[in-house]
Amino acid sequence: MEYAPPLPTIPLFPGVPGGPELLILLLVFVLLIGLPALLLLGGGAYLVTRGDDDRPSRSELQARVEELEAEVEKLRERDDEET
Repeated sequence: MEYAPPLPTIPLFPGVPGGPELLILLLVFVLLIGLPALLLLGGGAYLVTRGDDDRPSRSELQARVEELEAEVEKLRERDDEET
């Protein structure tokens, strides 16, 4: 019997990623998804906390609406008297 060299074998499945590859995947995931999400949440929190100081209270808004309604009523009465 003669010696036949072994046939080259091609693996059916690629290798499982090891530690360094998984760390690189984690870094890419954090940079592409985690960082923008963190920036959006931080920006939203900033806008919510900053926006509360400038906003008038509900009672102030209601008083302003009543004041404007009274002014509109006076203008309507004056307009009715002129016509």
